[in-house]
Amino acid sequence: MTNLGGLFDLEKKRTDIADLENEMTAPNFWDDQKNAQKIIDQVNHLKNLVQTFDQHVEALENLEVTYEFVKEEDDQELRQELNEELEKLIKDLNQYELLILLSDPHDKNNAILELHPGAGGTESQDWASLLLRMYTRWAEHKNFKVETLNYLPGEEAGVKSVTLLIKGHNAYGYLKAEKGVHRLVRISPFDSSGRRHTSFVSCEVTPELNDDIDIEIKSEEIKIDTYRASGAGGQHVNTTDSAVRITHIPTDTVVTCQSERSQIKNREQALKMLKSKLYQLEIEKQQAELNELRGEQKDIGWGSQIRSYVFHPYSMIKDHRTNLEIGNTQSVMDGGIDPFIDAYLRQNV
Repeated sequence: MTNLGGLFDLEKKRTDIADLENEMTAPNFWDDQKNAQKIIDQVNHLKNLVQTFDQHVEALENLEVTYEFVKEEDDQELRQELNEELEKLIKDLNQYELLILLSDPHDKNNAILELHPGAGGTESQDWASLLLRMYTRWAEHKNFKVETLNYLPGEEAGVKSVTLLIKGHNAYGYLKAEKGVHRLVRISPFDSSGRRHTSFVSCEVTPELNDDIDIEIKSEEIKIDTYRASGAGGQHVNTTDSAVRITHIPTDTVVTCQSERSQIKNREQALKMLKSKLYQLEIEKQQAELNELRGEQKDIGWGSQIRSYVFHPYSMIKDHRTNLEIGNTQSVMDGGIDPFIDAYLRQNV
């Protein structure tokens, strides 16, 4: 674990809670309902951090008492209980540390996740469908809700593109670790000669922004197209042109939404997605300028994959940013990506 001292000032958080609760007693507190709810959410978040910290301290003190008993009596059953409780506390502290690391302004937000296959036709589109399943399974493990905002199926198999809205506390904070190019090496099930293929899929992740973020979108700078929605699996297939595609002309940013039957609702959701993307582009622009000042050079392209998934001639998944390797590929493809997320977040403290 990293040193929590620099990340978590307990007394300051207790003071912040007291100050915010004092604001909540003001007679005009509910005059601005949006701001009032924001303060309440902030108080609840801080209280959860502090209370969980206190619980861990209590657990540690209980372990110290048990340890003294074990030293005096050398009871094997008590020793086993001590070891089990110690392992549990270490696991809980690691999770708690990760929670504290998610402190960026939008980490707590829902996440908009998009998958786009690279060149390669059916092979790369099938790889996109495997990643779609992986992220859906991961969200289920976290008890997050998943909404499909846009889904364009492949002609033979897989998907040409898909956009998910993943709802849950810190969804963006976790999934920002997944942004980049994902590379697959395997024997293609679509190649009758049984040759090995390499496929690429880009994963884009942006936070779903709240209404308090001011991003100006001028009507003359966007182009809005409507079309008939396509469906997949149990999804409905519209018989009207309810799906919406919005193009932001200055940045050539395109968003699509077909999750609702109403064109108006799809348009509203697409505008929210565009707002999130433009905000993300501005953040990335600022970061690129900062990297240039620091002399950092980073290529952005299909060759700069963040992670490789090798199914043949051996089984291994490696994250090229942290060098973390996992041999159990099936576990990862079933949604077990937390070790990669954990390593990435700790590396970027």
